[in-house]
Amino acid sequence: MKETFIVAKDSTYQKFEVLKTNRNKRYKYNEFLVEGVRSLKEAAAKNWNIKSLIYDKNNLSDWAKGMISEVKTVENFVLTPQLMKDLSGKEDTSELMAIIEMRQDDLDSVKLSDNPFIVLFDRPSNKGNLGTMIRSCDALGADMLIMTGHSVDLYDPDVVISAMGSFFNLPVIRVEDNSKLYTFIDSLRQKYPDFKIFGTTAHKEYPVYKEDFTHPLMIMMGNETMGLNKAFKDYCDALCTIPMAETSYASSFNVACAGSIMMYEVTRQRSLQ
Repeated sequence: MKETFIVAKDSTYQKFEVLKTNRNKRYKYNEFLVEGVRSLKEAAAKNWNIKSLIYDKNNLSDWAKGMISEVKTVENFVLTPQLMKDLSGKEDTSELMAIIEMRQDDLDSVKLSDNPFIVLFDRPSNKGNLGTMIRSCDALGADMLIMTGHSVDLYDPDVVISAMGSFFNLPVIRVEDNSKLYTFIDSLRQKYPDFKIFGTTAHKEYPVYKEDFTHPLMIMMGNETMGLNKAFKDYCDALCTIPMAETSYASSFNVACAGSIMMYEVTRQRSLQ
């Protein structure tokens, strides 16, 4: 394994910075920067392609030393303590960071369970909400999360951090062309005759607990501000409402909260079978 020492903010260091801050450059290099013990552990465990590790050689725990010796990388980079501090987004400087290769977006590459449970997030515009949705999908047993339309960057460090290690465990597929999504949905309808799509709405429609979520399904969650777009609503078999207290001032739930409630109802119903 090759080790390169970086002692100044040269072109190599500047690449680390743009992987962290510049969406376009991330996609140009097809790489993203990751820090955090849980994220790095899960990335290694799930066989993501970790191309490089970044560290200060004089500030490594046994865990970090183990990662460096066990993970096969192309080239590792040794930084000074100050450069590590400047690059790290944490108050307590991370001892280990990684450059990881992005994965290809392919709906057909995801191995679905016998009773598929898919979540779609339409045009997410908030990094924290997207990270929370990924984490909830992972925690509540979804097979995959689909992102549609123009949205925040899946590989933004804030998304990765807020998703915790779930980012590397849950398949997340970005779909920019809705025709590909519709083709995928049509194939699911053919394979699973009882497959249904449920959308969410803030209007007082059918209560979520009265729907049958025990069969193969997809839940569509709308954009934080505009909700679910009309084309997707028309594709749904039913629109569900999460009942709220009559005395409530709030008119709707945060999208990540609503998604978590919907997903919990799916797992609750299926656990009773």
